[in-house]
Amino acid sequence: MEVDLVSIIIPVYNRGRMLREAAASALAQSYRPIEIIIVDDGSTDETPAAIAELAARHPETRAARRENGGPGAARETGRQLARGEFIQYLDSDDLLLPRKLELQVRALDEHPECGVAYGITRYRNAAGAEMECTWKRPNLIETAMFPSFLVSRWWETVTPLYRRTVCDAAGPWTSLRLEEDWEYDCRVASLGTRLAYIPEVVAEHRHHEQGRLSQGAALDPARLRQRAAAHALIHGHARRAGIADAAPEMQHFARELFLLARQCGAAGLAEESRKLFDLSREASGAAGDRMQFRVYRALARVIGWNGAGKLACMADRLR
Repeated sequence: MEVDLVSIIIPVYNRGRMLREAAASALAQSYRPIEIIIVDDGSTDETPAAIAELAARHPETRAARRENGGPGAARETGRQLARGEFIQYLDSDDLLLPRKLELQVRALDEHPECGVAYGITRYRNAAGAEMECTWKRPNLIETAMFPSFLVSRWWETVTPLYRRTVCDAAGPWTSLRLEEDWEYDCRVASLGTRLAYIPEVVAEHRHHEQGRLSQGAALDPARLRQRAAAHALIHGHARRAGIADAAPEMQHFARELFLLARQCGAAGLAEESRKLFDLSREASGAAGDRMQFRVYRALARVIGWNGAGKLACMADRLR
């Protein structure tokens, strides 16, 4: 590990133009020293040529290529290569503002008890216009990630700057292709990691439709299988962090587990549906014995977990 060095890890798959813009935002940082590690996740278009050009022109840049495994696996490849005291993950469709690293490294230097520094993320649409984030509550001001991360991941992958020691303690990224970032941050949260907040816009997240894994049909079995695995892991992280069943955030997560259990059943994933249902009851604490759960379990015993899920989702649509 090199003291003061920030390792900027950029996973990319078939996004040559956006990669150039993301890398340019990293190179424009007021802070030094930096290293930029671009991990090509098996691109099949012109992206490898863009990576080769960036590596040839900028000595701070290194490149790696791996078989396609999704963003989490690509970030882990970069993490294993990183030499810095600090880790910055930068998705290829996001941007760092020029003083981001300067401000966040300073915050961590001034607050040695904190393992992560973060600031405000601005959202832009595909046309580049600033937009409101309506799908979650973004940019909350918190001193810790739990319990609020059980309600939503209220920052983007580009938002935080991590101490290397925190990333090492959290361990490797999973091979999940959906909600892998939420699961990873909840693992960081389970360590009791403290946050340093900077009240300035430090990054931009670009909301677009160009090959985003987060876009897809709600009842797609492959997507739901990934989400089910992520939610189960997140539940375990919350348990290890000691979040009480009565906490409003845990109750919210329990309801989300139950919803996902019904969706998995409707999509034909009986085993995932059963497991998520059981986790939902456990996370609900004393409320896990309420009539809603008893009726649903009885229904699943009669018509199966898939049948119960289909019936429940049909009822949800009719409400």
